[in-house]
Amino acid sequence: MEMYFAIGFIGSLLALGFAQSRRAAVMSQSEGTDRMTEIAQAIRDGADAYLKAQYSTVAKIFAIVFVALLAMAFGTNGSMLSKFTPFAFLTGGIFSMLAGYIGMKISTNANARTANAAMESLNHGLRVAFSSGSVMGFTVVGLGMLDISIWFFLLRFVFGITDPLELGNIMVMNGMGASFMALFARVGGGIYTKAADVGADLVGKVEAGIPEDDPRNPATIADNVGDNVGDVAGMGADLYESYVGSILATFSLGPLAGYGYQGMLLPIAIAVTGILCSVIGTFLVKTDENTDQLALLGSLRKGTYSAAVMAAIIAAPLTIMLVGNIGVYIAILCGLAGGTAIGYFTEYYTSDSYKPTQKLSESSQSGAAPLIIGGISLGLKSTMASILIVAAAVMISFAASGGFAEYNRGLYGIGIAAVGMLSTLGITLATDAYGPVADNAGGIAEMSGLPEMVRERTDALDSLGNTTAATGKGFAIGSASLTSLALLVSYVSIADAKLEAAGKKIMDLSLTNPSVLVGLFIGAMLTFVFAAYTMNAVQNSAQSIVVEVRRQFREIKGIMEGKAKPDYASCVAICTKGALREMVVPALLAIIVPIVTGLILGCEGVVGLLGGVSVTGFAMAVFMSNAGGAWDNAKKYIEKGNFGGKGSENHKAAVVGDTVGDPFKDTSGPSLNILIKLCSTISIVFSGLIVAFNLTGMFMH
Repeated sequence: MEMYFAIGFIGSLLALGFAQSRRAAVMSQSEGTDRMTEIAQAIRDGADAYLKAQYSTVAKIFAIVFVALLAMAFGTNGSMLSKFTPFAFLTGGIFSMLAGYIGMKISTNANARTANAAMESLNHGLRVAFSSGSVMGFTVVGLGMLDISIWFFLLRFVFGITDPLELGNIMVMNGMGASFMALFARVGGGIYTKAADVGADLVGKVEAGIPEDDPRNPATIADNVGDNVGDVAGMGADLYESYVGSILATFSLGPLAGYGYQGMLLPIAIAVTGILCSVIGTFLVKTDENTDQLALLGSLRKGTYSAAVMAAIIAAPLTIMLVGNIGVYIAILCGLAGGTAIGYFTEYYTSDSYKPTQKLSESSQSGAAPLIIGGISLGLKSTMASILIVAAAVMISFAASGGFAEYNRGLYGIGIAAVGMLSTLGITLATDAYGPVADNAGGIAEMSGLPEMVRERTDALDSLGNTTAATGKGFAIGSASLTSLALLVSYVSIADAKLEAAGKKIMDLSLTNPSVLVGLFIGAMLTFVFAAYTMNAVQNSAQSIVVEVRRQFREIKGIMEGKAKPDYASCVAICTKGALREMVVPALLAIIVPIVTGLILGCEGVVGLLGGVSVTGFAMAVFMSNAGGAWDNAKKYIEKGNFGGKGSENHKAAVVGDTVGDPFKDTSGPSLNILIKLCSTISIVFSGLIVAFNLTGMFMH
């Protein structure tokens, strides 16, 4: 049976091979005029410089944690931590970094090519941008499957671990490195992109009254760099972690449910099926010259929905053959349907094709304040749909898998639902990662002075990108909530086993246990404090950009007349320095709080913390992402000529709303889903330490 796990390598080769073919298709396109090539090179240089600085900073933190894990693993002869975990921590981080880096490299090579392709037709522009997104999507799933497959074969055939429960428990700890890297990539990239965006908008569009991406704005190159390091590199690392985390969590639950290696093979088989179906789905994405948002959305939905339907059909015989439980197949369908439903409701609340965002645009007639209040209200209201969808998916998956008769089988159903939701990530992420490419293409079209028709086409693609980005974030958050539940169950199982081995009582998880209750409060608090730090980070960095842009407008004579060139490099440098400085505290919060909580309150306190951060983090992330997406598209709806159009007072109010929403949707909101999962993986890895040393346990004994 174990040799069948080799299908993971086949799926990885298929995904990475397809990603390479899409890369070749993008690179075969022309970058256009010399001016377009020059701008694209400036964006590439800025993105490379930022990632080089970020990776060198993160490498130092990784080295410290690696040494700490080595001490735990070898200092206690493996009783506190598996000897494989420190090395898996490194590979997870490296693969997560690679996923983001490769995605960023192709996006910075595709932006000018997309703008040039849009000169020919809207469909050509869509195909180039979507091919770039496909490189990102399939690199993420290909590298994720490769990392999992390598470690499974090493543990099973090189180190001779035959017990599936032991192997699954070791494997679930391997997600910590990916979670670590994802948090730094998402938080750092999010701070960078929104500091540049907010600074460019406030001084350029609001104060100076010049268009978005105007070459006279000193922050415009930094803004375009930010789209790549935040929305591509950050998103890639984020979803890599979700993808790997869901599979590894289900790995550890398979043997608990009594399915043995078959239960561990099923998530691999479902993921490989999803890769194949996603490849087929990408060829269905194309459009005509209709720039209507619903028509463009329909083009992308054709690909994503087709892939989901094909994956659902193939999953049925696989599930029956491997675990013989039709209820597990229903759980997989719940995940697929839940992901699609979350995507639809995210579109409904954030796309300007629907009433919520159109009504939000209308509120700009009374100024910025009503627009901001309306956006907050819309975001809060939008949480209901996502939470009810996930709640329904959890209950149906648990019940259908036989959870009410055999508890662990129900838990396995919840884990496999998360795998089902992420099974077609290759194409889902492609529709998301194409957005920043279209955004950059619009900026390059503006700065290069291309015909207005080209800008109209790139604006249509960019507006669609805002909706698909919001959909991708909703999808990532939904999958994070299911994955965090599966990881929470893994934590309880592993911690109880360690407690029994140490001769201690297993956990009392009743809500009346003070440790659980206090842990819940700490988890809820962590969500708000983490969001506060990431929002404040954008504020601090954006203020530096505002000061710099105002200085250049004031001191560089002829800049507003187009006779003098702005100092783009200084804004890029300020954003880089600010993002690297500001990302450290929120990242350390996510690492330190679960460990300290465990050392004081014991394992029960950690369970409470994980429950608190999962519930509040999920709701807060949906609220922030959807409110921010709606504000952004409300502005774009006005720019199409509604309610006064560009330059009107309504437009200025909408720009203020969009500026408030920028850190909501691109920094704090997306970072919260990594917080949820990182807390779980940190808790699992350090469970041995917490069992051995905690104040609550010392007082009890």
